[in-house]
Amino acid sequence: MSDTRTPRRRRVVVTGASSGIGRATALRLAQCGWDVLVHCRCRVDAAREVADRIHALGREADVVAADLQGTDAAAQLVERCWERWGGLEAWVHIAGADILTGDAKRWSFERKLELLWQVDVRATILVCRHVLRKMKRRGRGAIVTIGWDQAETGMEGDSGQLFAAAKGAVMAFTKSLAVEAAPEVRVNCVAPGWIRTAWGRSAPRPWQERAEREALLRRWGEPEDVAATVAFLCSDDAAFITGQIVRVNGGAVRG
Repeated sequence: MSDTRTPRRRRVVVTGASSGIGRATALRLAQCGWDVLVHCRCRVDAAREVADRIHALGREADVVAADLQGTDAAAQLVERCWERWGGLEAWVHIAGADILTGDAKRWSFERKLELLWQVDVRATILVCRHVLRKMKRRGRGAIVTIGWDQAETGMEGDSGQLFAAAKGAVMAFTKSLAVEAAPEVRVNCVAPGWIRTAWGRSAPRPWQERAEREALLRRWGEPEDVAATVAFLCSDDAAFITGQIVRVNGGAVRG
């Protein structure tokens, strides 16, 4: 007799999904059978393009815009997303501040630090704590955050100090959240290395050569490389993986 049961619906939020790693992750999850809420801060048209591509893959998608710097922004975003689909099976928190391109690259160290604190650290912590409370009540779920593969080893320069502080905090928080979340909810962090996003595509030649030299695989990573790892950690195939920092860096060797 054939199994006529309705397949379990899998619903996920991907924050920062209008471009870069977030965009690639939203599309990869859709390819893997997930319905995706596409979050953006202000690039609504770009987010809608991602949602349209998800629809073309036969999955449900919607767009939610929210600036995570606000005092109550974290709780409000989680509530909106949770109510939109009546619950979620996974939350992928990729939203982060871009201090390497555009006007922000010319800001002072102090101003960049404040933005990274608000968006990459504070918002990640508050959003994921709020998501966890809801998932714990349901008795299941998966949360994935984004770190940086050099946060623990360090890198020279202002950007190295800034990202090591911000992403190191996220990585440490993720490990503690995983302890709190167990056994109902799995929490992991993906720590990308040199990934060819907006800055990588325009980086000066010395940086291009450095990225290729430091990776054992002798190439830049692509957003799709990170997306594949995130999708795995959200899946049932990763059912016995939690509290981990997974580095996606081509086997980077430094020092």
